[in-house]
Amino acid sequence: IEQPTFPKITEMCVKMIRRVNDEEGIKKLVNETFQKLWFTPTPHHDKEAMTRKILNITDVVAACRDTGYDWFEQLLQNLLKSEEDASYKPVKKACTQLVDNLVEHILKYEESLSDSDNKGVNSGRLVACITTLFLFSKIRPQLMVKHAMTMQPYLTTKCSTQNDFMVICNVAKILELVVPLMEHPSETFLATIEEDLMKLIIKYGMTVVQHCVSCLGAVVNKVTQNYKFVWACFNRYYGALSKLKNQHQEDPNSTILTANKPALLRSLFTVGALCRHFDFDQEDFKGNSKVNIKDKVLELLMYFTKHSDEEVQTKAIIGLGFAFIQHPSLMFEQEVKTLYNSILSDKNCSVNLKIQVLKNLQTYLQEEDTRMQQADRDWKKVAKQEDLKEMGDISSGMSSSIMQLYLKQVLEAFFHNQSSVRHFALNVIALTLNQGLIHPVQCVPYLIAMGTDPEPSMRNKADQQLVEIDKKYAGFIHMKAVAGMKMSYQVQQAINTCPKDPVRGFRHDESSSALCSHLYSMIRGNRQHRRAFLISLLNLFDDTAKTEVNMLLYIADNLACFPYQTQEEPLFIMHHIDITLSVSGSNLLQSFKESMVKEKKKERKPSSDEETESDSNSGSGSDSEEEASKPRRLRKRVDSDSDSDEENDINAVMKCLPENSAPLIEFANVSQGILLLLMLKQHLKNLCGFSDSKIQKYSPSESAKVYDKAINRKTGVHFHPKQTLDFLRSDMANSKITEEVKRSIVKQYLDFKLLMEHLDPDEEEEDGEVSASTNARNKAITSLLGGGSPKNNAAETEDDESDGEDRGGGTSGVRRR
Repeated sequence: IEQPTFPKITEMCVKMIRRVNDEEGIKKLVNETFQKLWFTPTPHHDKEAMTRKILNITDVVAACRDTGYDWFEQLLQNLLKSEEDASYKPVKKACTQLVDNLVEHILKYEESLSDSDNKGVNSGRLVACITTLFLFSKIRPQLMVKHAMTMQPYLTTKCSTQNDFMVICNVAKILELVVPLMEHPSETFLATIEEDLMKLIIKYGMTVVQHCVSCLGAVVNKVTQNYKFVWACFNRYYGALSKLKNQHQEDPNSTILTANKPALLRSLFTVGALCRHFDFDQEDFKGNSKVNIKDKVLELLMYFTKHSDEEVQTKAIIGLGFAFIQHPSLMFEQEVKTLYNSILSDKNCSVNLKIQVLKNLQTYLQEEDTRMQQADRDWKKVAKQEDLKEMGDISSGMSSSIMQLYLKQVLEAFFHNQSSVRHFALNVIALTLNQGLIHPVQCVPYLIAMGTDPEPSMRNKADQQLVEIDKKYAGFIHMKAVAGMKMSYQVQQAINTCPKDPVRGFRHDESSSALCSHLYSMIRGNRQHRRAFLISLLNLFDDTAKTEVNMLLYIADNLACFPYQTQEEPLFIMHHIDITLSVSGSNLLQSFKESMVKEKKKERKPSSDEETESDSNSGSGSDSEEEASKPRRLRKRVDSDSDSDEENDINAVMKCLPENSAPLIEFANVSQGILLLLMLKQHLKNLCGFSDSKIQKYSPSESAKVYDKAINRKTGVHFHPKQTLDFLRSDMANSKITEEVKRSIVKQYLDFKLLMEHLDPDEEEEDGEVSASTNARNKAITSLLGGGSPKNNAAETEDDESDGEDRGGGTSGVRRR
């Protein structure tokens, strides 16, 4: 306002106006700013100010050409609504001025063009002016009624550039809104519009055809009732399609069809577009004929969906989508259900066809929404006289049934590797949820999964839907959280471009935040829900859960990177890791021991069998005497670090290995879960700087306040479970077992056993006393995780060299010694 010539004004306006849907305070500021800037009436004599205002508005509209104009509509609606009941309406007056001056501006612009040499060049400025007029018409079509006659000649614009097409489309959209509001328009004006539109429909491409048919629909249905004119056009294209179908049936490889392909594509599209806006089964069109037009059209379009050429299939599906808007009941036909569901669920089906089916559903839902809003407005006008609500309910019942039919396949489209397919699937689900057509609980896991999408716009949209559901139905998110995590792993698997690389559970950017961090932040507020969620995730690491290793890695990544806020959260996880370790670890050792003893008892020397058996027994803590004596011997061995002792143990166990290496592989596989938990505990310990004694003192039953302190996060601590990554990359579960690999697995088994022996005694130690048992345990952990020199609290070293796998961790441990 102060400096109208400042060059950055447009950019500033664009940035401000996009915040029109922000929280209340910002929204109010944006509304006030633009009311001052644009929507305050200008004195009549100040032509210069008016021109400046128009140039500013059209510049902003032109700058937002690619991002959409929702903000403008929102702003206008907000401002006009705020003064609905006022006696003085400055915004309305300003809008009238703006519209009148914009039209004047366009006419002047045309004159200046016709005087100069570059005739017929429609510049961006003209497009911006006409687009702005359309945006005004969309909110307040009455403003444009007196200018409709002025706009009509623009339908005859000669089209050569993109801008010319934009002009035609926007003029068609303006006339569609405005002509029905005109009082007694002249016959010639209406006839000219109809002819101009028809010429455009016959001559130009899809976008123009779509807008012109839509405009023709408004003019014919609401004003002229010139049905014969439309019927003739429909028959022309319908006849062409029937003829092409018959030729194709006679000889699918005929050259006539290839030559006529453009005509075929145009006919498919136009027949559909006409069916969207006109119900040809009315008597006004077909007279006394008994033929059911909609079924005939369905049959024709369905025939071409089975065509060998993908372009023809796509156009036929577009045509079907248009026809379904006028006759939604056709979507219940068995052949349509089969077509839609097979395209959506078939992994090998073309991406374009999938996207088109999703677009069809999206357009149908958008049209339904508009229809419902219109019915709502009409209902408010006549609410006192009759019960119109029933009508609205019937149509919403229809769209609800339709979405139930296709819901599962649309949701499954989230697992597609092309982001465009996921994008349209998410749009359809968002529309369905916003209209309340389905019970939201079935979508929750899928929305959680979409919240991990690499594209921020999709993540935000999915997260937004979850927030809305959580507001209305508390507890739904928590109920489906674990299912959502598992599904998010499937989405990540589908997106993963390099199958050799394991799927990870955090973002590969500077934040390295957990992919499911939004989900966790929604649950963490409720202590009971949070604990249940964390325990469910940790239970997946249990040896009985049989979860695949890569999914465990994905979940461990998430657990390592969740946005914890209080000390209670990581301490609770570490406490439960200890419990899981003691149970799963014993089971693991027991099953390994059994596989050795059973298979080899008869062949091997009894001494080694007994040694192995007694060793393992002490590991699972069965015999108290043995447990008392055994650790001492082992402790001595670890402390002296004598190679020969260890080699002897490994050799002894190696002799007892069964011929069949399946139990070994099984051990290697199951041990991944335990290794990941060890690594996760180590990582959380380093990340939050907890001491051993603090972790041991923690009790989940203590009051929440004790551990309510905020976490002091260390920077640069990354979760890198090296052993598991090696295990997955080398595809160990499916590869051949060599002698070296066997050795490393045995080495790992012995380390595990040592660790299990020292898990319990440690808890009985006096505070502050670092016992030999703690040393032994930390040494075992270090060895298991492939770390360097064992430290008293088994800290940093492991984190850097980290949690690898048998081959990596085990053998390197042996070599290092």
